[in-house]
Amino acid sequence: MKSRIASATVLAAALFLAGCGETLEDIAPKAERQLPAHIVQTMKAKGMSKGSPIMMRIFKEEGVLEVWKQKHNGRYEKVTSYDICKWSGKLGPKYTEGDRQAPEGFYRVGPAQMNPKSSYHLAFNIGFPNNYDRANGRSGQHLMVHGACSSAGCYSMTDKQVEEIYAFARDAFRGGQQAFQVQAFPFRMTAENMARYEGDPNYDYWKMLKEGYDHFEITRQPPKVDVCERRYVFNRVPAEGAVFSPTEMCPPSRQPESLVTAYQSYQKEFAVAFAEAKKKRSKPERKPSILGQKEAVLVADWSKRRARGERVSAEPPSLAPVAVAAAAPPQSTPVTAFRAETASDPAVGAQQTAGTSQTTVSDARSQVGAPQVQAEALPVPTPNPSRFGGSAESAAEPAASRLSRIWNLFGN
Repeated sequence: MKSRIASATVLAAALFLAGCGETLEDIAPKAERQLPAHIVQTMKAKGMSKGSPIMMRIFKEEGVLEVWKQKHNGRYEKVTSYDICKWSGKLGPKYTEGDRQAPEGFYRVGPAQMNPKSSYHLAFNIGFPNNYDRANGRSGQHLMVHGACSSAGCYSMTDKQVEEIYAFARDAFRGGQQAFQVQAFPFRMTAENMARYEGDPNYDYWKMLKEGYDHFEITRQPPKVDVCERRYVFNRVPAEGAVFSPTEMCPPSRQPESLVTAYQSYQKEFAVAFAEAKKKRSKPERKPSILGQKEAVLVADWSKRRARGERVSAEPPSLAPVAVAAAAPPQSTPVTAFRAETASDPAVGAQQTAGTSQTTVSDARSQVGAPQVQAEALPVPTPNPSRFGGSAESAAEPAASRLSRIWNLFGN
């Protein structure tokens, strides 16, 4: 009898320590599950070890999280990808606490950000806000990749998916990696997609992210990321004694000569593809995007009132105009709103573009007051211009799936 009481006491204590709603399994075992045999075989075939470094890429519009792993030659190759179960908000960056936006940008995840006892099965904090976010006055906390397929600003996966994603990170840390990079984008930054979203209020921000995206496409290595003048800069080495400060002028810096040459060639190829994409009469419909700080504040206020139990609209407020059709088809919904090519309020554009970076090395040299970029001879792989047009992986999803994904944008 005493033995049964003691066991029950231990069980109750374990459940208490695990947190509200947790079970004994939430204490750790699921965080130790191994990768499936077919993924292990894929890694071996690609020249990767179990503990080699990783990085991840997220694409909102396509709803995909990719896991990349370093090969024996130092370059990264994609191991696998997962359909994101749910993410909330719209295309565009996160501005403020409560705006329900899943972040976009370049983030670092270290061992301390891993949570094996998450109430959402397993989770890791992506590291928002980073130096760029803080320099631009953006706020928010606890932005995760987690399980449970429920999101209010996070990237949510199924429990089975997050177990595998967690295992990739766990093994890389045990292999010696200090932190892995998470690159979160609105969409695959192909010429077609950039042409499609030209004129969007977030376009200048996306062009800044694209420089880092392009560097990875060229080198197949995660770019070195710094922040100065409230903007991202990539693969730059400051002059001796100089440092990058998020809110200060960018110091004199240099890039590998081979990267400068490869990037310029890549941009020329991209410009041709971009011009051709703009000529196309028929383009896929744009997905909704956030209209800057003003809309973020509106949504944050809506979130607070909703949390207090006040009566609010079923969907978060938006500054986007809504198309009113004379005879709407039976299946039309409020989600079929269209977005203006540019924000109607100049203040929105000013908020959005604060901290825009240069998109090419040659542009950077021509900017008044910009630091001089010097070349440093280092080897770098040649670019692969075939990626400009996308691939089978980025093909348009079926209409029913697209509609389902649109409905899921706002989380619970």
